[in-house]
Amino acid sequence: MTAAFAGCMQDRTEHEMELVHTLHEQKLFADVGEAELACLVAQSAEMTHPAGEVIAEEQVNLREFLVLIEGKVRVSRKGSGTTEIYQKTVSAPTFMGETILLSKMPSFMTVVAVTPIRGLRLPEEGFWNMMASCPNLRNVILNEMRMRTQGVQAMTTQEGKLSALGAMTAGLMHELNNPGAAAKRAAAQLRGNLTRLHQLAKKFAEQGHTEPQRACLTVLQERVLAGGGARCMDSLQQSDAEEELGNWMDEHDVQNAWNIAPTLVASGLAPTDLECLQGVFPGESIQDPLEWLETTASSMQQVALVEESVSRVHDLAKAVKTYVHEGQGGQQTVYVNESLHATLMLLKHKFREKNIQLEKQFGANLPPLTCVCSGLNQIWTNLLDNAIDAVRPDGHIQIRTWQDVGKVFIAIQDDGPGVPAEDQERIFDPFFTTKAAGVGTGMGLGIVHRIVESYHGSLTLHSVPGDTDFVVGIPVDGSKA
Repeated sequence: MTAAFAGCMQDRTEHEMELVHTLHEQKLFADVGEAELACLVAQSAEMTHPAGEVIAEEQVNLREFLVLIEGKVRVSRKGSGTTEIYQKTVSAPTFMGETILLSKMPSFMTVVAVTPIRGLRLPEEGFWNMMASCPNLRNVILNEMRMRTQGVQAMTTQEGKLSALGAMTAGLMHELNNPGAAAKRAAAQLRGNLTRLHQLAKKFAEQGHTEPQRACLTVLQERVLAGGGARCMDSLQQSDAEEELGNWMDEHDVQNAWNIAPTLVASGLAPTDLECLQGVFPGESIQDPLEWLETTASSMQQVALVEESVSRVHDLAKAVKTYVHEGQGGQQTVYVNESLHATLMLLKHKFREKNIQLEKQFGANLPPLTCVCSGLNQIWTNLLDNAIDAVRPDGHIQIRTWQDVGKVFIAIQDDGPGVPAEDQERIFDPFFTTKAAGVGTGMGLGIVHRIVESYHGSLTLHSVPGDTDFVVGIPVDGSKA
């Protein structure tokens, strides 16, 4: 026993020696000698708290090392509002506060007694004395801190993922609402069309048709059915074609001609295609055949719209599934271009809100990444979110992917104001942000940096006003990362 430790054992009261024996009997401190524990007790103040009492508050920076000998406490952390984003009940024996003191980072935790508790409070100066002079106690604290840090990193990654998904939710609902509303309108139109077709079919059955009339209608109907959805034309072409067909129908005394013409034009019909109707349906009898064709064409166009809407919903669902499940289930094969596409689908509303021009230069035949792949989509989300926040309305964002020397590279470039030169060295530090208070947490780029490092990848920044470029390099074979 060294002289320093022997001094800690001398002149201890019976109560203090009882505390030393109590700590030594606990599994957490079983490898720490009584002399070192006596030094801990000698420099600490004993604390007791009834159930429900606050021991430490998130708003007050905790600069003490707390040892819990008896009882339970609840550790929690709040998000940007009043909602708790983390909570955990911790039972004695344990300690807390070492991470804050060793990392010199601010405290973000509130600690409340769940049951009556008993423990020790060691001020910051005493903590550093203990770390310098008590090697076995120091090893216990550092090992426990290492395990907790791994847990905090996992929690931070998950929190970042949930935060990103939460931020996307409103836009995702908007994206789903558009095809949903379009499909609903198309279904209503189809219902009306079916009723109208039934009425016309009944009328045709009562009147009867000649063979030339049936032949003409069959040819035109097959033409409309083969056309499917609306034909793609520029605005001038469409306007000219609708005017030509509308004039032709006016000359033949067709009622509601200017409402019928756009649908028939969209199906690819022109006045020359309808000449057979003029020959076999004399006078006003041309009206019903044209309405039959228009209703049939409209029905096909509505079916195409429903198919397009359902396809859009399917694509969104696939993007969400890719985003959420990427990195789950152990070793995976991930194609970077597809992973980026899924993230862009979920962020599409943000680009639209600011009318941002997105330019994609996806490299062809990129090799897939073989890795656990946890967090890759968070890299894209955080970098794209920052770029979207940085650019002005009508700004420009470019995404490039390519491969080189066993790595796949992803570059995200924006024409925003850039990162000031004095801040570029600290831009990846946790909790450092250049955004206004309440807008940025400083966690995003810290998470990006940590995830890239975990894959033994590279992350570089080039930034001047009007040109900010983040480049991420991920090894193709990350199975050992």
